[in-house]
Amino acid sequence: MNAAALYDLSPVIWLMLMGAVLALGPLAWVWLRNRQASRASRLQALTVLTLFLTFDLVLFGAFTRLTDSGLGCPDWPGCYGNASPVGAHAEISAAQQAMPTGPVTHGKAWVEMVHRYLATSVGVLILVLAVVSWLDRRRQDRPTAINPWWPTLTLLWVCIQGAFGALTVTMKLFPAIVTLHLLGGLLLLALLCVQAVRYAQLHRASAVVAVRPALRRLLGLGLVLLWLQVALGGWVSTNYAVLACTEFPTCQASWWPEMNFAQGFELWRELGLSSDGQHISFAALTAIHYVHRLMAYAVLGVLALLAWRMRAVAGWRRAANWLAALLLLQFLTGLSNVVLGWPLLAAVLHTGGAAALVVVLTWSLAATRSSGQAATVSPSVSSIAA
Repeated sequence: MNAAALYDLSPVIWLMLMGAVLALGPLAWVWLRNRQASRASRLQALTVLTLFLTFDLVLFGAFTRLTDSGLGCPDWPGCYGNASPVGAHAEISAAQQAMPTGPVTHGKAWVEMVHRYLATSVGVLILVLAVVSWLDRRRQDRPTAINPWWPTLTLLWVCIQGAFGALTVTMKLFPAIVTLHLLGGLLLLALLCVQAVRYAQLHRASAVVAVRPALRRLLGLGLVLLWLQVALGGWVSTNYAVLACTEFPTCQASWWPEMNFAQGFELWRELGLSSDGQHISFAALTAIHYVHRLMAYAVLGVLALLAWRMRAVAGWRRAANWLAALLLLQFLTGLSNVVLGWPLLAAVLHTGGAAALVVVLTWSLAATRSSGQAATVSPSVSSIAA
């Protein structure tokens, strides 16, 4: 691979312009479809669209990682100091000739740079949300808007997420950094989701859903367990431990295979190595895989119970059905990853299912409050939960 400086800021302006151009499409779409609507309605539409595009970005990030394109351009933020792989054609060709299957090829370079372009455009949309929210707050009729600190916090977090993206490249797919980058993307989804709920409630003048404290505690517990499981899943993927067990429900023809937990969950180390520089053992990879699998049983049980309990709440049946369907998707794609040799489609869908679960549970939690009496959900809130 041709040597390249880890950081080369010369293409920053061009990348920012590319992100701004890509963001013009969603901004124009929101404006044209909501010309006659109130500012709150336009902000709501832009927030929901940004949430959708961020979800797509998480999926494309999974595709980038799973196709081993994370180092398609070995520097940041450009590609060999250029704003696109076109300008780096000679360097990429030389690297590809030296190593035809990785990690730098023309295809992988384009996948990596498209991911950066999309991430920049999402950042521009979040910047617009923050600026417009503060401008809207200065108006006399600002009660139509949510607290602008929400989009400001989201803007701050997307900057941190960008830093994790840079470290993912410059630290050569360091497992802890890549896992934190995945979790950061899902946290960005959660932040946007809360804002979408608030705008939907303001726009439709509907009260927060009141549910029994026990159900809301179960919802909170399910969300905490889901985040823990996502972290474990990210650790499995970034350590390439998916195929440590290739059968189900046993692993290596055993219910308790040989595992090295200490080495497997040694967090600060390079990819494929232990902290002392030795190659990570297969027993460590087995431990990473099997802990994720065991935790999946607990998470599936808790979230299945939650889905069943949610069906008893008026207006929440559709949300409960979504939750149940996503749990089924996660089980099938997780099983496919194991027994079919980690197919790309199943792996990407597994990440997408986890992201969708974060959205469904965050939306449900943000749209509720504890009450001694379970309240009936109004039709408008019912559609929000859906």
